[in-house]
Amino acid sequence: MASKTLIVLRHAKSSWQTAEADLRRPLSERGERDALAAGAILAEYSLDVVLASTATRVQETWTKAVEGGARCRDVRVSELIYHAWPGEVLAELHELDESVHTALLIGHQPTLGDLITSLAKPSPLTERVEAKFPTSGLAVLTYRGAWKTLAEGKATLKRFEIPRG
Repeated sequence: MASKTLIVLRHAKSSWQTAEADLRRPLSERGERDALAAGAILAEYSLDVVLASTATRVQETWTKAVEGGARCRDVRVSELIYHAWPGEVLAELHELDESVHTALLIGHQPTLGDLITSLAKPSPLTERVEAKFPTSGLAVLTYRGAWKTLAEGKATLKRFEIPRG
């Protein structure tokens, strides 16, 4: 079974200087810079699919990441990711086609941190994620097997970074 890579990115820092509802909050200036920096890291990977929340700050994070060098033709925006529990996100991952080798998930806390720490075998990196998965946090997990069998403790957390611009 081929190796899979799941990259998990928390949206960049959003602005609180807005009257918009939570779903529509845009990125702050720092968030825009950090998302560009995340894009430079994502440029190192050949992304097959992006699964992104409908939230404005997530959409703007991806747009800025593309400006920073990230590339993917298959970007799927999902309302489910906005308020999902880790198990619901995992169910979405289980539906990925086996031709997908590298998937990027862009969403929100606490769902993403909980998903990472449940999927990854315990390690010093998972302890760091458990302590704090901040805005623009980027985690890279690898897994050998089919997407539909990805489960608790089956992945390895290979990389955890906090891109700052």
